[in-house]
Amino acid sequence: MGKYFKNLKPYYVDSSSAVYLSDTFDALADMYAESIDMVFADPPYFLSNGGISCSGGKAVSVNKGEWDKVDCLEEKHAFNRRWIRLCRHVLKSNGSIWISGTLHNIYSVGMALEQEGYKIINNITWQKTNPPPNLACRCFTHSTETILWARKDDKKSRHYFNYELMKEINGGRQMQDVWSGALTAPSEKKHGRHPTQKPIYLLERILLASTRESDVVLDPFCGSSTTGVACKRLKRNYIGIDNNEGYIKLSIERLKDV
Repeated sequence: MGKYFKNLKPYYVDSSSAVYLSDTFDALADMYAESIDMVFADPPYFLSNGGISCSGGKAVSVNKGEWDKVDCLEEKHAFNRRWIRLCRHVLKSNGSIWISGTLHNIYSVGMALEQEGYKIINNITWQKTNPPPNLACRCFTHSTETILWARKDDKKSRHYFNYELMKEINGGRQMQDVWSGALTAPSEKKHGRHPTQKPIYLLERILLASTRESDVVLDPFCGSSTTGVACKRLKRNYIGIDNNEGYIKLSIERLKDV
């Protein structure tokens, strides 16, 4: 791994991965400009509001922790604008950013991207084939997440897209912006659980679509480092940042197991 931070030292590093225990804002501010080929971010959705959901057939709290709480709309949007602005500084001119979210946060994210000088390339809908049931029965079952794909909005930006591979994966037809698949398999949680862990297949498609081998991929809210696992499988370099030491340790176990 090369040098991407001015002062911050990794909690763990190997030949292709480095994870950092740090506040995301502090870490991003310490990074060198235009050093990253792609960013994948799964930021807090801010849905910890005391409600209930369903997991394993049981009613469970939707609360994830203090990191998933916000006091008002203005605070949420300021949070999104700030980290998205910092990601733009570290992203190469030909790089791109992917951000996952639900209705609780994705509209703020989309607005923040445009306000901070990005152009949205695609609005991917991830359709979950096995979503948890709606216990309240007062609205439609939530079965999708949105993943926004964007690049810098300037004349010299030329993002990479492996169109031919995506077409090949899709049986010779142009791949559309609705992707269907199951939630994270239990086998991917054998080292421990993260409340918003993404399935590896989802990250692998994103990496194959928009990066080349040896590219540097940043995840500023890395959680259990599904992004890092996918990077190792596909020979990309990975940088993960999280402020929770438990999740960093979980990331390390998963990276070592690849």
